[in-house]
Amino acid sequence: MRILHTSDWHIGRTLHGRKRYEEFEAFLNWLAGLVDDENIDVLLVAGDVFDNSTPSNRAQELYYRFLCRIAASPKRHVVVTAGNHDSPSFLNAPRELLKSLNVHVVGNASASAEDELIVLAGPDREPLLIVCAVPYLRDRDIRTVEAGESIEDKERKIIDGIRSHYRMVCEAAQEKRVRLKKDIPIVAMGHLFAAGGETVDGEGVRELYIGSLAQVRRDVFPRYIDYVALGHLHVPQRVGGCDVIRYAGSPLPIGFGEAGREKSVVLVEFSGRIPAVAAVPVPRFQELKTLGGDVQTIIRGIDTLKAEGSAAWLEIVYDGNEPAGNLKEILDEAIEQTGLEILRVRNNRVLERVLSGMDAEETLGDLDVTEVFQRCLESHEIGENRRPPLLSAYQEIITALNEADPMEQ
Repeated sequence: MRILHTSDWHIGRTLHGRKRYEEFEAFLNWLAGLVDDENIDVLLVAGDVFDNSTPSNRAQELYYRFLCRIAASPKRHVVVTAGNHDSPSFLNAPRELLKSLNVHVVGNASASAEDELIVLAGPDREPLLIVCAVPYLRDRDIRTVEAGESIEDKERKIIDGIRSHYRMVCEAAQEKRVRLKKDIPIVAMGHLFAAGGETVDGEGVRELYIGSLAQVRRDVFPRYIDYVALGHLHVPQRVGGCDVIRYAGSPLPIGFGEAGREKSVVLVEFSGRIPAVAAVPVPRFQELKTLGGDVQTIIRGIDTLKAEGSAAWLEIVYDGNEPAGNLKEILDEAIEQTGLEILRVRNNRVLERVLSGMDAEETLGDLDVTEVFQRCLESHEIGENRRPPLLSAYQEIITALNEADPMEQ
């Protein structure tokens, strides 16, 4: 039994306004080739298939074309669970049709464990694998709101809710294995934040829950689970040093902060119930570069890339001593008639003056939504001791907006 664990495709995501469909198509073509070359039996996609809940026609085309190509082998299975960026109802809509192609989709959590249990059979119709296909658990799925709750009460109930849900589904899987009278592996899927998980600045991981990230410990997953395939964090990593509880990470760099990171998918090969786990590097389909320093240093970096014939997308971080008000004109001239493309320019000298109150040129593009709210608190002179409950309430509203499913009837 050979399994390929992937997650966080984020099909349709842009990078500072630049569409990336060619990259997504190149990745999916590479992934389909890898599935064939490695004779993969089961492909797992642990959430965030799309970058938003209303994917474009082009994003949908890439997704369904890929599934059709993978389903060409009658012995292969695909299991897709929803992430926090996905619309559960959108993913679920073609579920019955896709099931006929051995593509199993779980878009939303259920009160019945059976709805998230998938028994996969081989060509001889004998059961080979049980998958606990747990999607992203939304606040409303796992917590009952009560008046007068403290921040600590809310987070405790969220973590208890996650633990309870996994216990329900995993115990049902264990019982099913006993009933089948076959000692086959059980794999659990999840889209959540595990304690100690590594993130990268600017990777775009939204806060999963109210307050600080509700981080679950590895003991949420029972010991009899043979492999845990996680999504949500974009850095490939093991959880708590455990080789069989892993994040596959995003296959494409979501932002310039991830540009230097190696991307991978995870190959899991079972011999009985014992998994052998290995990371498979994902090629880089579009070069991303960050060039920083004063004007002369940045121009030298551009000249080097030009000499290499590079077609990189660039982030420019200017931190020279001079204001360099004509920076954009200098950069445009430097990359003229090359394959280079500048997607973002960050002038730290301007930002320093803005933050010190000496300038007013900062734009909303320099801030995320939480930073905007924090600036509002500052402008209204809200004291530090009064900010935590206001910030918590604000984050709860943002979470509710992020978790709303516009496709739901």
